[in-house]
Amino acid sequence: MQKIDPEEVELQEKVVKINRVTKVVKGGKRFSFNAVVVVGDQAGQVGIALGKANEIQATVQKAISKAKKNLVKVSLLGNTIPHSIMGHSGASRVFMRPASPGTGVIAGSVVRAVVEAAGVKDILTKSYGSRNPLNVVSATIDGLRRLRTKKEIAALRGKKVEEI
Repeated sequence: MQKIDPEEVELQEKVVKINRVTKVVKGGKRFSFNAVVVVGDQAGQVGIALGKANEIQATVQKAISKAKKNLVKVSLLGNTIPHSIMGHSGASRVFMRPASPGTGVIAGSVVRAVVEAAGVKDILTKSYGSRNPLNVVSATIDGLRRLRTKKEIAALRGKKVEEI
């Protein structure tokens, strides 16, 4: 898989979840934050990351820079995905199904952030299992990463599209 250079594309960032975590120490409580961020060019490239820091602004900046380094290419078929697929991560599973033009993005807020950043405009999704935002985002990316078009499969097998 080829590396995608984040400097070459115009990326949009979306903060999915900011979480405040507390560590109890001898002198009291220490607060820090973690943030799940999605970046994408809305044309088939998307990345996710988790950032951790003591301040919200630093947390989001860390997550954005990590997400730009973790961009993946998503195979699209027009405004939708080429076929149905189930993505897995931890106890979360996300089922994604192509939809006819004009349907829109039928998804929960976490899955919606990822598929819209990837550039999908028509899709049906259902999330199963754990609702943990980090796992749901990772499961969505897992499914999108494993998508293949007929053209890509034909090229991998060394055949023509009509033979498949």
